[in-house]
Amino acid sequence: MNSITDTDIQEVLLAAIFRAGKVILDIQQKGFNEKLKQDGSPVTLADQLAEEILLTTLSRLFPGIPVVAEEAVAAGQIPTISDRFFLVDALDGTKDFIAGGDNFTVNIGLIEQSLPVFGIVYAPASGRLFVGGVDIKPWQAIMNCKQNLFEITGKKQLNVRAFEPSKALAIASHSHRDGKTDKWLERQKLSKIKLLASSLKFCLLAAGEADVYPRFSPCMEWDTAAGHAILCAAGGKLTGLSGEQFLYGKTEQAIPFLNPGFIASGGWR
Repeated sequence: MNSITDTDIQEVLLAAIFRAGKVILDIQQKGFNEKLKQDGSPVTLADQLAEEILLTTLSRLFPGIPVVAEEAVAAGQIPTISDRFFLVDALDGTKDFIAGGDNFTVNIGLIEQSLPVFGIVYAPASGRLFVGGVDIKPWQAIMNCKQNLFEITGKKQLNVRAFEPSKALAIASHSHRDGKTDKWLERQKLSKIKLLASSLKFCLLAAGEADVYPRFSPCMEWDTAAGHAILCAAGGKLTGLSGEQFLYGKTEQAIPFLNPGFIASGGWR
């Protein structure tokens, strides 16, 4: 079985993510139509084509590992998972993408024994790339898919920052911020807040650019898996709202793969 720690395997995955990013930006530039899925969330051609690229690559590299992907699940294609499976969100932050923003991301996360062990998060519009896992030192770099050449530059290690109350910066969801989030931020006396879409929120914590990200509204496992793995590799953590371990593969519930609320943090405790 191919190993996710193999540098050649990672190179192929990154090349696929590069292609997915190009497709996403090309569609955003040319214009597109959107439609609503059964859960009321939007989907575009960019979501579908980017996911197709990633699924094709993962099935070739890891034929024995199930892949749970957002648009496939929405179409009723839910694989039987075991102790090891991938979670894919080929376009996280679709609302930001539709609005012409630049915070949307491409995500691949690997789960083993209910925990995230590897993640890649890529923001095509800015070119920011984040990689990390249990056996992989976390790093960030630039991968500019606005160019034709697949090239990674400016590679450097990721580390969360030490918490300094006077400089504390919280991150909140741009589209899903709610009253519970606001009350929690007030109780923690966190007044500096940056609003972002997508899994970039986890990556800014991992990069030492922010301190804590609370979320009280539900989201899906493919929204968090890749960023969770990167954040933990960089020295951060993600727990449930009461401090409980945050697990994946939640299929025995009314909505499979639905996440509860959580607190993600860098040096903040």
